[in-house]
Amino acid sequence: MSKYKAVIGLEMHCELKSNAKVFSSARNSYSEIANSNVVAVDMAFPGTLPVVNVECVRKALMMSMVLNCKQPEYMYFDRKNYYYPDLPKGYQITQMHDPVGVDGHITIECDGYDKEVLIHDIHLEEDAASLDHLYDVSLIDYNRAGVPLLELVTEPCLNSAEEAVAFLETMRRIYQYCDVSEADTKKGQIRCDVNVSIMDSDAKELGTKVEIKNINSFGNVYDAIIYEINRQSELKDAGRYNEVVQETRRFDEESGTTIHMRSKVDAIDYKYFVEPNLPKYKITQSWLEEIRKSIPTLPRERKNKYITEFGLSEYDANIIVKEKDYADYFEECVSLGMDAKTAANWLTVQIIAYLSKHDLTLKEFYLKPRFLKELIDEQVKGTISSKQAKEIFYKSLEDNKEPKSYISKDMAQITDRGELEKIITTILNNNQAQITEYKNGKTNLFDYFVGQVMKETRGKANPVITKEILKDKLDN
Repeated sequence: MSKYKAVIGLEMHCELKSNAKVFSSARNSYSEIANSNVVAVDMAFPGTLPVVNVECVRKALMMSMVLNCKQPEYMYFDRKNYYYPDLPKGYQITQMHDPVGVDGHITIECDGYDKEVLIHDIHLEEDAASLDHLYDVSLIDYNRAGVPLLELVTEPCLNSAEEAVAFLETMRRIYQYCDVSEADTKKGQIRCDVNVSIMDSDAKELGTKVEIKNINSFGNVYDAIIYEINRQSELKDAGRYNEVVQETRRFDEESGTTIHMRSKVDAIDYKYFVEPNLPKYKITQSWLEEIRKSIPTLPRERKNKYITEFGLSEYDANIIVKEKDYADYFEECVSLGMDAKTAANWLTVQIIAYLSKHDLTLKEFYLKPRFLKELIDEQVKGTISSKQAKEIFYKSLEDNKEPKSYISKDMAQITDRGELEKIITTILNNNQAQITEYKNGKTNLFDYFVGQVMKETRGKANPVITKEILKDKLDN
């Protein structure tokens, strides 16, 4: 057991989903064409003024409620003043003094136990533009300038890289379930700053905090925390306490290390003050109640429902709630009358594997729940075997044709016991040596006999009846 205790706080930035940006009418959508989603307000042209996007405020307040935060009486914004090439105005419109949510908490699951994460605040702000640093020049893409951004700040209450990643994954799912954000790290819609310190396991005071800026994937968050804990521990073990200083570092993916950027004395004074171009307005209780009623069933509640009402295993329930599209697909299957465990099995095994192999999303997946039900219904009726069902499943996806177009009368399973007994008797008569080995203890030959029946019937023999007859004849 380590003599040090890690203490971790997170600052999670997530871009919101909306038709327009947070303070301008520019389109808020991902584009690989640089500077295509830009209007004069985003570029801070003289004479332009910001206008608040009310949908962004609504979504920010919803997340405040989900996180059990206190909401403010009035909505207003602050200026965070600093110059950087990706900030056209020379300041960022954000919330400092009275954000949309403070003093919240949420319970997450990590490695089989529950962990309560304390929320310092969540606030709405505008994103900066993005910079591409090439060999001899830096290019600015203003598409991201003014994109609505939610910044979520936890208290320093996490104690491992596993807990940090579990929190981030929980929040990513919640953003998606609430339709607040796509929360796609590949599109840069989620970024994270991590604060890490270590302290003696019996100490009362927190250790010296080190901040790691702008980490762009959960895997990198995990690696950065592990590296930083080890770096600080090694310095303390060597007696070099003075080298653990409050500083800002960045994570280098290639080396898997954190690298010094600036020390505390280099910290910027942002000179916050209330944004004068956006007058504050009162948040009514009726609007808050309307937002609260619109909060959908969240992943944790869905998981509990799948286990208690549908009888799924915790393992399957965890896989299904991991992505909102998975959960929606599963629930549609159940609403159509499909057996919940059967639907879960097809989703977690065949469908997710197919999506992963072909790099598809469920929205792009041809076999909608009604098609899957058609296929499973034929298997349940005995028209086709489980093997045939899987073959039709892949054939349907390959040709983009409904499963029923591949199901014909000559595919029907053989369920007549008399017919199957004749076939099995013939096979046993021709495999006397194998029968002797089976009776002498080589019981794995049972599968051999099943295979021979399937070969003889071209896979049409009902497997349950086949095994019953075989067992009766071989054991007696």
